[in-house]
Amino acid sequence: MLENLQIVLYTAFGVTKMPEKRYAREGYLRENYHYFHLKDSAGQERDFHFHDFDKLVLLLSGRVEYLVESERYELRPGTVLLVRHHAIHKALIDQSEPYERIILYLDRQYFDRTMPEARLMDCFDQADRSGQWLLEPDEAQRREIRETLAAYEKAAADTRYGAQAMCDTWIIQLLVQIGRLNAAQRRSEKSVDPKIREVLSYINENLSRELSVEELAERVYLSRYHFMRLFKEQTGSTVHAYVRQKRLLCAARLIREGVPANKAALDSGFGDYSAFHRAFKASFGISPGKLKQ
Repeated sequence: MLENLQIVLYTAFGVTKMPEKRYAREGYLRENYHYFHLKDSAGQERDFHFHDFDKLVLLLSGRVEYLVESERYELRPGTVLLVRHHAIHKALIDQSEPYERIILYLDRQYFDRTMPEARLMDCFDQADRSGQWLLEPDEAQRREIRETLAAYEKAAADTRYGAQAMCDTWIIQLLVQIGRLNAAQRRSEKSVDPKIREVLSYINENLSRELSVEELAERVYLSRYHFMRLFKEQTGSTVHAYVRQKRLLCAARLIREGVPANKAALDSGFGDYSAFHRAFKASFGISPGKLKQ
């Protein structure tokens, strides 16, 4: 509680230096959630990294791009970025403009245990499955979110009885708003062709197998040409590039879980480790060995 109050006071008085407590290990959260309201002229750029908790980023001002797994997103003021635990990501910050943002670290086990029927963390899982991590609220939705954040910060600065319970309530309300925004955005997105949906599911479940264009096309009774055209139209990627990226993501997750890099490469469908190493570094900017460290 005191730490949340410190964060608000540092921001309110224009001081960019934060309290001394830092997260020395990325992917380590000691609390049920941790709220940051940060404003500075440059921000803190990090190399590709991941967390063991879910992370929400709301841009208030400035220019920043986020690389999440294989996608690049340009954040605009009011947009919300969902970063699921174990997703590899990196911020690219335009240091010529003031950079203000809300960052929220979330322990999903706490929220799943506290309100299991609400499924408050489903939006992160849906973002991971769809590969679409960015939410773009309209003006009314942005106003609701801003009001909730302001109410949270007011509660965080309160020292009276029940203030922590009020903080928890406002965080839960924020997650409900984000969940509704996510559901509305998913409904408005172009639906995926059933044949392509079937292929995507098959690819995800059989990454260690050989996945040729011919085999995938035959599974959904399409000609090779028509299948490749439809796949590119629906996913924005070629079949080869999509399968390779999914294999790289699978290998990265296995390595983070402690699997040796050569076995992770093999289990993800790479027969040639040197080719895997080159592709991994080209995609994520780090070597498999560095990720393991």
